Amino acid sequence: MGLLDGLRVLDFTIWRPGPYATQLLAELGAEVLKVEPPGGDPMRVYAGLFASLSADKRSIVLDLKNGDDRARALELAAEAGVVVEGYRPGVADRLGIGYDAVRAVNSSVVYCSVSGLGQDGPLSQASGHDINYLAWSGALAPEGGSPREPGVPVADLSGGMAAAFAICAAVVKQIKTGEGERIDVAMADVLATWTGAVTPHAEGTAESARGVPGYGTFKTADGGHVVLGVLTEDHFWRPLCSELELPDDVGALTFVERMARVEEMQVEITSAIAKRQRDDLVGALLAVGVPIAPVLDRSEMVGLRHFVDRRAVTTEDWLDPATGFPVRFVNHPATRTQPPPEIDEHRGQGWRTP
Repeated sequence: MGLLDGLRVLDFTIWRPGPYATQLLAELGAEVLKVEPPGGDPMRVYAGLFASLSADKRSIVLDLKNGDDRARALELAAEAGVVVEGYRPGVADRLGIGYDAVRAVNSSVVYCSVSGLGQDGPLSQASGHDINYLAWSGALAPEGGSPREPGVPVADLSGGMAAAFAICAAVVKQIKTGEGERIDVAMADVLATWTGAVTPHAEGTAESARGVPGYGTFKTADGGHVVLGVLTEDHFWRPLCSELELPDDVGALTFVERMARVEEMQVEITSAIAKRQRDDLVGALLAVGVPIAPVLDRSEMVGLRHFVDRRAVTTEDWLDPATGFPVRFVNHPATRTQPPPEIDEHRGQGWRTP
């Protein structure tokens, strides 16, 4: 039995942020009933991705513009512990399944809205997807300059995880007191707090200094890339310089001294790494304790023994390879046993649990 066994979650969300939140809840044992619009969740066009967001869920199609279907949605909401929606602010109310309508039939409901910019505020009605929320939140260029797009949908995934976290917190209160909660998750809010309001600045270094020597992405001789994670630590800097055969006086520099010559140091490191093979360099620097990693693509990552052993990468009958739950639980492990549902597979059915 999972940690959330017995929790009923009525899921009106599509695409990725909301479905990721409810997928996390499902793998922890919650019963998730996915309400799809006519034609189904548009994410179904990406079959593999949809499968990773929909395992162990059940599916019904309801046209919320239809009075009978809307009434059915409220019947299901009345028996749910949690309701999650991901419409643009105001749409759920117009469809008759907004917070007030649901709370009228379920006073203790935990009702979570997941949106890009929140349920209120001057930008709440602005349309967008992941990259737009990254831009609004300052995450693409926190210190100015050219924007850098991440290789994964950070806004979608961080918003989904924040929603799952908030729902679990509210459910604890609900169980203890019988009180419900109204949760407003804005992906841009999450990213804004991650971006932060102040540029990190190390004492004793020039405010104009950008970057840290030995920290960043570097190209190797075979066309690959590695990342180094050396910050203030002299015990990382010295063996790095030794392995890269930089002059002894460079290896003896303190952090403040390195920061005073940051551009020069990065050039020297870049040049030295460009002469080495990626995997050989990674092995050599890991052996002396330097924080280095190869830049892997997805196919390399899923084949890495580390992630397979930790069950971050899994094999499912309906999806091979797949990824597992992001956190390990020793006593009540997260599980995934059923493939994603067909569209409207559970029409006419209610909740599975009595």
